[in-house]
Amino acid sequence: MGHETQITQHVEAVRPARPHESRALQAALGAAFFDDPVFGWLVGGPRRQGRLERYFALQLAHALADGCAWTCDGLQGAALYMPPDRWRVPPRSLAVNGRRYAGVFRERLPRAVGLLAAIERRHLRDPHYYFSYIGVSPEAQGKGLGSRLMGPGLQRCDAEGLPAYLEASSERNAALYERLGFRCVEVLRFAGSPPLRLMTRPPRPHSRAA
Repeated sequence: MGHETQITQHVEAVRPARPHESRALQAALGAAFFDDPVFGWLVGGPRRQGRLERYFALQLAHALADGCAWTCDGLQGAALYMPPDRWRVPPRSLAVNGRRYAGVFRERLPRAVGLLAAIERRHLRDPHYYFSYIGVSPEAQGKGLGSRLMGPGLQRCDAEGLPAYLEASSERNAALYERLGFRCVEVLRFAGSPPLRLMTRPPRPHSRAA
């Protein structure tokens, strides 16, 4: 899933995120997804920003431990992606953090569990890089930062000859990803949820490493 507007001009260079930056990045991701239709369906009621931040703290921990997280010096956003065969959240992590997830989703936890199961059933099975979350805080949107944050991961896909895969949670996000070479392969709806567009991007042969 992702939340960014349109590609415009250069903002600042991107770089790998550092563990001590997690608190600032979870705040940026929480703000980025505050009005997201799917997260609005999953995380309702009061104190949504704080609950989203707690959710993205868990996702950042997963990415920093087993995948990759890219940001910029201003920490206005992040792109989280996982290498082949590491896209699932480890069962142990789900068990250990069960109460935290319950605190985020509260009475909507069954929705979240059901949607996650539906997403996993349809997840690409061939080797790929999974872009789990791309988010830019509202004040930094519209400047191309989202696509820049995805750049190193997409370059890695091309260098290794592997596809990229993600779920777009809004039509606007899907349009951005299409400009980056993604194509929608299925639209997923679960129990009345807003649509999730499952999207893949094949590697670009001309940019593979020699």
